[in-house]
Amino acid sequence: MGLFGFRSKKTSDGDQPAADEAASAAEPATAPAATPEAQKQGWLARMRAKLNRGDSWLTYDLANLLPGGRIDDDVLDELETRLIAADVGIETTEKILGSLRKRVQRKELADLDALLAALRTAMLEILEPVAQPLMIDAERKPFVVLVVGVNGSGKTTTIGKLAHRYVAEGRKVVLAAGDTFRAAAIEQLQVWGERNKVPVVAQGAGADPAAVTFDALQSAQARGADVLIADTAGRLHTQSNLMDELKKVRRVLTRLDPTAPHEVLLVLDGSQGQNALTQAQQFHQAIGVTGLVMTKLDGTAKGGIVLAIANTLRLPIRFIGIGETAADFDVFDAGAFVDAVLAPAREDGRR
Repeated sequence: MGLFGFRSKKTSDGDQPAADEAASAAEPATAPAATPEAQKQGWLARMRAKLNRGDSWLTYDLANLLPGGRIDDDVLDELETRLIAADVGIETTEKILGSLRKRVQRKELADLDALLAALRTAMLEILEPVAQPLMIDAERKPFVVLVVGVNGSGKTTTIGKLAHRYVAEGRKVVLAAGDTFRAAAIEQLQVWGERNKVPVVAQGAGADPAAVTFDALQSAQARGADVLIADTAGRLHTQSNLMDELKKVRRVLTRLDPTAPHEVLLVLDGSQGQNALTQAQQFHQAIGVTGLVMTKLDGTAKGGIVLAIANTLRLPIRFIGIGETAADFDVFDAGAFVDAVLAPAREDGRR
């Protein structure tokens, strides 16, 4: 299948000092522009490296577990253990292993290559339906993206990377500094705005987040912006009063545009494991999430929670993040992700 693992230093795409973080989003001015194919290959290589910094968590040494090259219950039990340990969850693991067990009983899996191919297919059946890029509707102008999530999930970083992406596509972008509980969050977003040369609508710390977002939409409309990306304060999914505040922000936007927001983008920290699934369920119930961003997957060396969330919630996964820079952030591709996760060991069991 041509899948190989790599080693890499641990990185994170969560919150960090604003100036350093925003600076990392831009390529050096003198760097030659990479072709789209080179960019794609570079992304695939980085994703494989960061999901498998050491030995592949799922397929490492699997060949040594095959008695005489045969697939048996012991091999499937080992896969089951690894999937559950990687935050795939019991229900999703059973879904994946159920189809494999049936094929083993029918003697359809003759060797390791057949097993890996069947495992890849089972994972893709879960992930392909949710691999849905965020499409900016040009008739919704500005297209309003409300970004939500818990503290430390990487919300503000994600907004900066989205701004970088959309500006590169030639779109006019406005940012709203709706996280008014943290002065540092406002400053961080302003640095991202300066770096990407996009306006940031902000008020002082402690201002009403709904008022800031309302002003930002008015400004975006007046400027003829294509996209408005609004930050919100990080909150625990169990804080009902703060969740009510998010609902207020949403209501206020509809006063200027009854269809806004056009996307409610939930940013989830992939290193949080099953807790990320709980967060997603609560946010979706409270405000109606329309898309997900999975960040900090480089901090897990596994990424199994992506499968659990896809299987349980079936919400579109728009983007994933595997590091600090804009180059470590891209549209979620189910096939590329599964290939990076599998990264099978060689026949001799070594990397």
